[in-house]
Amino acid sequence: MTAKIAYDEVEVGTELPAQTFPVTRATLVQYAGASGDFNPIHWNERFAVEVGLPDVIAHGMFTMAEAIRVVTDWAGDPAAVVEYGVRFTKPVVVPDDGVGAVIEVSAKVAAKLDDGRVRVDLTATSAGQKVLGMSRAVVRLA
Repeated sequence: MTAKIAYDEVEVGTELPAQTFPVTRATLVQYAGASGDFNPIHWNERFAVEVGLPDVIAHGMFTMAEAIRVVTDWAGDPAAVVEYGVRFTKPVVVPDDGVGAVIEVSAKVAAKLDDGRVRVDLTATSAGQKVLGMSRAVVRLA
């Protein structure tokens, strides 16, 4: 597969379709099983509170992975992402209330680079707080 978006058809400022991603405690348990990260701050409320967190929090790598989906869905090929990095700014708090949390992600093309690549800047929030900072991806387009 290759990216479905043509480099020549993209301008700086192009906004990618925003997405929201629900997160429940069940989601975190499934991710823990898949990743092997069974740190109790991601599933045990008592433990999370004892170590100073407000509640159970989502895995940072899970949050990062959900955010990049905005870019991979837009590009049409996950392999089109050639670089991706974030800074974790706030945790995604996931209450045990039957609803959980929501990660809201928007993104836009911030720069056109050489060799058919663009830099995409992402904004990820949960409960009105920015949860990822300096979230950037470099994508090779068609």
